[in-house]
Amino acid sequence: MNAEAIISALGLPDSARVNQRVPKKLLVENGAPTAADKRRINEGIEEIQWLASLKPNTIGVPDYSDDVREYLEIALLTVTLRAGAKAGRLAELIHRAIPYPLFLVLLQGDQTSLSLAHKRRAQNEAGKFVLDGDVVEVTVSGNAPLSAEVNRLFLDAMALGNQPRVNLLLLYQGWIDTLVALQASQLTGIFNQADTNEAAIARREAVQMCKELEMKIAALRSAAVKEKQMARRVELNLEIKGLEVVLTGAEGKL
Repeated sequence: MNAEAIISALGLPDSARVNQRVPKKLLVENGAPTAADKRRINEGIEEIQWLASLKPNTIGVPDYSDDVREYLEIALLTVTLRAGAKAGRLAELIHRAIPYPLFLVLLQGDQTSLSLAHKRRAQNEAGKFVLDGDVVEVTVSGNAPLSAEVNRLFLDAMALGNQPRVNLLLLYQGWIDTLVALQASQLTGIFNQADTNEAAIARREAVQMCKELEMKIAALRSAAVKEKQMARRVELNLEIKGLEVVLTGAEGKL
């Protein structure tokens, strides 16, 4: 599953196409709070392409606005990263720099990742928008091979026609829920959409718990390998086994 397959699967109308290059200067000026971040953008990004603008008059989905959020447009971008670039941090900087919610496709070597993040109005700056919650990112090719069946079901689910069309906020949330379903499938081998909003929220929490547990287990395993005292090594291994039991339970909720 590559970027072309994903973009094609969205089924966007020609009216939404933009196909314009975005200068890195825009990100440097609007999304780099530190000198280190400016350097990350300049050195880590090869190219940014604005592929499509999803608005009421281009895809037939109404916009959404309230005191907290304003979803007038969803921008579809592809970003080509150079080898060694920190994709996670760069994705966050890109989301912060552009005022619209983004459907971000990251390309780095043979790896393709998708990244989405909700936005809300800044509390102390009129007309400014900030991230609302965590960035949701999933690797769809390269280091995360998926079965042909999972690929097929995921691409079918991502189609614009299979997502909520009440308004742009719910459309965007639908895509996020689909990414979380793919994250879950990478742990279970089975792809399925949540039936209700409550189930989608529970799945997001379970996926996050699984990620945190996997990180803790990996850190403990690394510490156990380096540990020279046998008693402490035994303690670490027992702790790992306990967390593996908890992880199995969390995976059962996916």
